[in-house]
Amino acid sequence: MINRVVLTGRLTRDPELKTTQSGLSVSTFTLAVNRQYTNSQGERGADFISCVIWRKAAENFCNFTSKGSLVGIDGRIQTRSYDGQNGQKVYVTEVVVDNFSLLESKKDRQNNANTGNNGTSYNSSNNSTSNNSNAPQDPFSGSGDTIDISDDDLPF
Repeated sequence: MINRVVLTGRLTRDPELKTTQSGLSVSTFTLAVNRQYTNSQGERGADFISCVIWRKAAENFCNFTSKGSLVGIDGRIQTRSYDGQNGQKVYVTEVVVDNFSLLESKKDRQNNANTGNNGTSYNSSNNSTSNNSNAPQDPFSGSGDTIDISDDDLPF
């Protein structure tokens, strides 16, 4: 079975970081994701999606994001239920986040500029970080030297 979710959106509020009784860090947040189409007035609607992230990734997420942050998430949909205060069963559907990417810098967000700068990706399964780029950058730009590669140098 396949259960994968990939979303890009903005946080509707600062994420909340909590610690479980067993000492695990967990953060919950809501992601506003714009719809692809406009309504009859030409306005775009948005879906507000509840998300949860665990462990070190939750701590990193809370340290580097705040209300309005543009993030990309990768995870899975989970449904659960619990008994509410009035004794009725409450059903919850949420995205359990496995990985997230910061899609704009704090400076860009503060300047309200969307220029597609490099982001940082976080993987909750191994807590690794890596630079992520929307557009490939030439590591040799500005060096003044050209690179001469022949077809014989390529392994394929």
